[in-house]
Amino acid sequence: MELLLVEDNIRISEFMVKGLTESGFSVVLAENGTDARSLISQREWDLILLDIMLPDIDGIELLQYTRYKKINTPILVVSALGEPDDKVKALDYGADDYLAKPFHFKELIARINALTRRAKLNYNTPSEILECDDLKLYIDEHRIERGDTEIKLTLQEFKLLKILMENKNKVLPRSQILDSVWGINYDSSTNVVDVYISYLRNKVDLEGHTKLIETIKGRGYMIRTHNE
Repeated sequence: MELLLVEDNIRISEFMVKGLTESGFSVVLAENGTDARSLISQREWDLILLDIMLPDIDGIELLQYTRYKKINTPILVVSALGEPDDKVKALDYGADDYLAKPFHFKELIARINALTRRAKLNYNTPSEILECDDLKLYIDEHRIERGDTEIKLTLQEFKLLKILMENKNKVLPRSQILDSVWGINYDSSTNVVDVYISYLRNKVDLEGHTKLIETIKGRGYMIRTHNE
């Protein structure tokens, strides 16, 4: 597996390159955002390990650039910024997972393996369209329509809607949604699920259309079909 490590701290990069190489990975180091952007555009990577605080182009800009170019390489942000808002921002701009420094190296390896497994599964999954009444979600195209209206969602909103639609007419507990959309190591005390459900309702449950997203008090959330 070929990994791109974007890290400007020499001590940390030497530690990570040594550990990853000893674990059987091939690693290329980019010490700044400019070099990283060139490497991302020039070749394919199995996974990108991305720091946020870089001396020129920061990690968030690199995330935006990568996803704007429709490069779907899994991206694991590894950053000293550990606040929930920092994590949410990175995930919204296209990161697949977030690991705060300092970290245990075994956890880093586990995150890498989980992301690459998920990427392979997604690669082998045929194109799908999920439907709930007049709402359609085109998985490969990352596109959502309600009737004749196209709906623009952030990456995390898209992931949230996708898991709801995959479990249509089933109640999903907050914990299950959190694990599936934000990762098993995300802070379980956060209200991010409730916040994003609200965002999603504002975009999906359009005026003049049936309300699809329901709160099941004390249990969680579901998307319910009314035409079947």
